[in-house]
Amino acid sequence: MNQRSNIRTGFILFCTLFVAACSGQRVMMPTPNESVDKSPGIYDNLHEDLKTTEVPLFYVTDRVPERDDKGNLQYGYGRSPSLAFGSTVIDMGADMSWEELLDESRKNKRSKEVPMHRVSINEIVRAPNAPIPYTEVDGIIVEDPEFVARRQAAAQEFREAVVEWLDKTPRKEVFVFVHGFHNSFDDAAFTMAELWHFLGRYGVPIVYTWPAGHPGLFGYTYDRESSEFTVFHLRQLIELMAGFPEVEKINVIGHSRGTDVVVTALRELTIEVRAVGKDPKKALKLHNIVLAAPDLDAQVAGQRIIGDFLSWSADRFTIYASPEDSAIGWSRKLFDSPAGRVGNIEVDKMTPEIREQMEVGNSPLAVINFFPSSDNKITGKDGFGHSYFRNAPTVSSDLIIMLRDDADPGSPERPLEYIGAKFWQFPPGYPNPD
Repeated sequence: MNQRSNIRTGFILFCTLFVAACSGQRVMMPTPNESVDKSPGIYDNLHEDLKTTEVPLFYVTDRVPERDDKGNLQYGYGRSPSLAFGSTVIDMGADMSWEELLDESRKNKRSKEVPMHRVSINEIVRAPNAPIPYTEVDGIIVEDPEFVARRQAAAQEFREAVVEWLDKTPRKEVFVFVHGFHNSFDDAAFTMAELWHFLGRYGVPIVYTWPAGHPGLFGYTYDRESSEFTVFHLRQLIELMAGFPEVEKINVIGHSRGTDVVVTALRELTIEVRAVGKDPKKALKLHNIVLAAPDLDAQVAGQRIIGDFLSWSADRFTIYASPEDSAIGWSRKLFDSPAGRVGNIEVDKMTPEIREQMEVGNSPLAVINFFPSSDNKITGKDGFGHSYFRNAPTVSSDLIIMLRDDADPGSPERPLEYIGAKFWQFPPGYPNPD
């Protein structure tokens, strides 16, 4: 058996183990270090409708709608040409009261687990299939008026729901989470619910969930192409929300394979906006772009993020990378990435070309290196070291402080250690080093 066959066999084994590791009852992520023993004051001014263990979320999806044995709506891994908008409710804590949930949310070691389950899904509106019919007249693309009207009606219904939510929060911004490989609808919703809870439940939480989760040994290849399929729809969503005058800022958090979806969609929008002489930061209202454990070839990412000026298209562009992320390590072997994958990147192991790209310019790019083995306070680490953005209280603390408090790396609120070429690392016990 040759080296390529060994790699593919190993990767198939990895996929099988990864799927098995994702099964079982989901419980709330470990308490971020920054939240331990802290006064729950961030929830004091929260709208009364949001002071509950039931977490309401919006979702946008191009998964095919299905029905379970009882006729209830659900979403599988099938690809839909139309984009749906809806709401879902995630319960955190089952029989807990709001006060009990807050108490457990402040503990380093909880007195009991906080189980999570989905209460409901409600599809509010569905846009027409895309792309819509069009014709070319004298060099101008003319879309079918009937389909345009249906698309505009769906967009208006979406806008009205978002505006109604914005009236309940002082933060006139949205937080969009884009999941990765083998995530179900519920997986993505659970992650958004717990992150938004620790953020203080400010702003509008939106789960963007694409057709991932194909079963079997080759689910990764299906999911990978689904991630390419969904770029068109994510691009439409970001452009649509940027056009809502009530929305002041847009924050996008991508994980794993979802980072490629985020980078590709935003790159295409950035090129389009710059081509007409506009500033993407203003036109697209991009505040934070976050890539957690990115499954991206380092050289491809360099072209897209640096070469196409994507890192200048937001107020803050943050990458979380861990050299000990074995899932990304297998991805590197499978695709023979000559300069490595972004999710494993280290400042001392970059090629000279990539390092030069990183060091030039004044972009708001920051790469945060996470070393699980160097911090004895890390808990809740998954078996592959791939979900550390929510499992490691050090990393989740940094993500929350950045998004909630609008803090830059190296500031008093985010005392990260600078190690050169826009790279930072966590001191032990972050954000309160020993």
